[in-house]
Amino acid sequence: MSDNPTLAQLAEQLGADLRLAEGASAGLVPTGLSTLQDASPTQVSFLASANYRRFLTETRACAVLVTEDMAEVCPVTSLVVANPYHAFALATAIYDRTPKPDAGIHPAATVHADAEVDPTACVAAGAVIEAHVQVGAGAVIGPNCVVGQGSVIGARTRLNGNVTVYHGCAIGTDCVIHSHAVIGADGFGFAPGGGQWTKIHQLGSVEIGDEVEIGACTCIDRGALGNTVIGRGVKIDNQVQIAHNVQIGDYSAIAACSAVAGSAKIGKHCTIAGGAGVVGHVTVADKTHVTAMTLVTKSIDKAGSYSSGTPFSDSRSWRRSAVRFAQLDEMARRLRDLEKQLASASTGSGEGD
Repeated sequence: MSDNPTLAQLAEQLGADLRLAEGASAGLVPTGLSTLQDASPTQVSFLASANYRRFLTETRACAVLVTEDMAEVCPVTSLVVANPYHAFALATAIYDRTPKPDAGIHPAATVHADAEVDPTACVAAGAVIEAHVQVGAGAVIGPNCVVGQGSVIGARTRLNGNVTVYHGCAIGTDCVIHSHAVIGADGFGFAPGGGQWTKIHQLGSVEIGDEVEIGACTCIDRGALGNTVIGRGVKIDNQVQIAHNVQIGDYSAIAACSAVAGSAKIGKHCTIAGGAGVVGHVTVADKTHVTAMTLVTKSIDKAGSYSSGTPFSDSRSWRRSAVRFAQLDEMARRLRDLEKQLASASTGSGEGD
């Protein structure tokens, strides 16, 4: 028997107003979720962007998550909500079938005698748990993960395969860390002297709050003196670099291939789009949005949307513009000289009246 809810139960779980199409049944059991254009008659879909409205009239879905104004034009059963995209996100949890591992320590795992692993946690094959580690209730330590000495893994947090957590790090509850992420590696600290580089040993750690998700191959470095701090509910995409002593405020999100340099402070509820960079020792205000490929070179004190760089164009036009970039300084100098000449001429004209 399917564990999926009926349409009526789904509406209740999502807080949606169920409006049945002619001949539809509230007892229908949807099999899952899909896009408007690809949904089968047993799947639920959603309309969250006007760009996809054209697919609504042709959808074969059994029901669609829509706003009130779209319900009238929806040809199938409507699940009316204020925010269809958020409701869709909630629905993905209902239909998620990610395997849930059994509690216990696999015989092929290595767990130090001084580690504390809750009986309801799972430690998979090949995992290494070092001394004085604490693994909370319902946590999952995936295959070949390494958790360094003295680190804490909170309740229900999941480390997917091949995650490395260095010594002395603290990860909160209900977090998800994806494969090959590295938490607590040394920050990039070297002091020049005598014609060479002297390593600055990184004496801090990493603190990660509750409900944080960290993407595959992302690196979060430990602090040089204080700790690198990731706030509650932060979402970090794949292949992101977070340097030593960075602080990221609660519920901020950072997209793939971005980099935040040492000691930068990102506020709460910020979004940093893909490929962006934030230089070290700057502060970004709460509720700031940084667009893709932007380089933040100084502190942002006021919430808003910020961009840098140039949008793409055809190669010939871009090369022509690039040549003109190099001419801007000379053009600015000539403009200043011209303004001075005009001001002088205007002053001279006034004296002669």
